[in-house]
Amino acid sequence: MNVGIIGTGYVGLVTGAVLSDIGHVVTCLDINEEKINTLKKGQSPIYEPGLDEILARNIAANRLCFTTNAQEAFAYSDIIFIAVGTPQGEDGAADLSYIEQAAKDIAINVDHNVIVVVKSTVPVGTNDRVEKIILENMPPGLQVHVVSNPEFLREGHAINDTFYGDRIVIGAESAIARDKVESLFKSLNIPIMHTNRRSAEMIKYASNAFLAVKISYINQISNLCDVLGADVNAVAEGMGMDHRIGRAFLNAGLGYGGSCFPKDTEALAFLARENDVKLSIVESAIQANDEQRHIFVKKILDHFNRDVVGKKIAILGLAFKPNTDDMREAPSIMIIKELVARGAEVSAYDPVIKKSSYLEGIDITYAATKEECVEKSDAILLVTEWQEFIEADWVNLMTYSNNAVVFDGRHVLKF
Repeated sequence: MNVGIIGTGYVGLVTGAVLSDIGHVVTCLDINEEKINTLKKGQSPIYEPGLDEILARNIAANRLCFTTNAQEAFAYSDIIFIAVGTPQGEDGAADLSYIEQAAKDIAINVDHNVIVVVKSTVPVGTNDRVEKIILENMPPGLQVHVVSNPEFLREGHAINDTFYGDRIVIGAESAIARDKVESLFKSLNIPIMHTNRRSAEMIKYASNAFLAVKISYINQISNLCDVLGADVNAVAEGMGMDHRIGRAFLNAGLGYGGSCFPKDTEALAFLARENDVKLSIVESAIQANDEQRHIFVKKILDHFNRDVVGKKIAILGLAFKPNTDDMREAPSIMIIKELVARGAEVSAYDPVIKKSSYLEGIDITYAATKEECVEKSDAILLVTEWQEFIEADWVNLMTYSNNAVVFDGRHVLKF
């Protein structure tokens, strides 16, 4: 099948790469010419394990190509995916301007009947809106079906999640469109759930909000464990053995970050407020997640009697989670800014991120190795649980420091 994809971020790029790898002919569209030129060389602009190999393989096989030209991207497409960003607005609502522009681009440039699949995370009712925009702007006589197909990818595991996901959700009002989208994914042998568009849109938000609540819950339990002398890892293990609860997302730490959970919980909370529905559990999870970073900083300040002026503090990990170079809503940002503002001398090391625009203007030193990062430090903060840090020889690593105290923000160190 011929597939067009609008957007080459995590979702669009991974979706395009995997669809081409299972035999479809995919053209990815993006307005960023520099990014497209990089992709044409088979180089991914994002860090995602396994992605470069899939890109190279399918570009060489002429099943995957990239363009900034909408007509070229849509010329032979049976199905067009919309996989653009839906950033959070100031009021918490999802900004749908990129979605709306994508819908207009499809309407203006398509000259044949087509199925449009909204892959982006969008508020309930957005697929209806996309369909309306396309129908109002496309030439008369053409037919369009809009289908909701939310993504459930974890950054750092996106390739595996696409090939071996728990489910594929297809929300459609047309049986013809539903069946055609299902046939696109059939060779993946992943369970497929059929529903209407609005339910599919809500499944994505409800899933992410539930996982965010679970993370915030175990973090608050962790804070109580600290006071009572209990081991939160043992508590989480015992809880997770109950099949009704499960062990996943019961990892106490600095809270959730990234491009999905913060944005999606805020968008769902906004949607509830807008419709006068009380969603206090989600609102509380958002508040608890924000507080978790402040609690961590307070522990550091308390150790130094609230005076970190001139103290050398090493930050291990900048990304919001391991196996990604994404720093959106990363705990490291707030922690570093707070410590620097209080006069600390901060050095940072991340296995993938060598410098970040999120910390532009902040007086920090980027180290080339973890040993360089912790050299002569008074405190070492484990902020991202990269395997390199978990498996490190900490006895040796500590010899580089100034008898530093270690703050394990992820509860993963065993010494």
